[in-house]
Amino acid sequence: MRQKLNLAVEEITKHREDIIAKLLEFAKTDLLFFWGENRELFLHQQDKWLPILDWAAQELKVNLQKTRTLDVPENSQLNGPLAQTLEAMSDKELACYYAAALNMRSTLLALALVKGRIHAEEACELSYLEELWQNKLWGKDEEAVSRRQERCEELKEIENYLRS
Repeated sequence: MRQKLNLAVEEITKHREDIIAKLLEFAKTDLLFFWGENRELFLHQQDKWLPILDWAAQELKVNLQKTRTLDVPENSQLNGPLAQTLEAMSDKELACYYAAALNMRSTLLALALVKGRIHAEEACELSYLEELWQNKLWGKDEEAVSRRQERCEELKEIENYLRS
């Protein structure tokens, strides 16, 4: 993973504007904007995700909309402040942010990780919140558990690289 991140830093250096543009587009469908319809899941998401959404809204000085449907919420005011935040990052930070965002399907969780608001273990738990909740109801899928463990290890490596 360290080698991949070193290569990512090189790519950031060459294609910084394009990568930021892709991240801004990706931010529109952030995992944390889509909440479950099931009441118990919704309450669990509220307990775990709302502090991150509140932190991100304060950090970026925006109001963030979430939805309980498949409709993409209107968070267009996010682009400007998020773009400024990403542009202010070093190439190393942006490479880690990019890798973490793709890993977790969340630009906001990636921001919290890069800014030190959360650690890799918590980031992993938050990014797989619904899957972990489903596991309690229906049991574990061993393939999914293995895939999740791999991604969580990658997040730890990203965090270690970022902090080194």
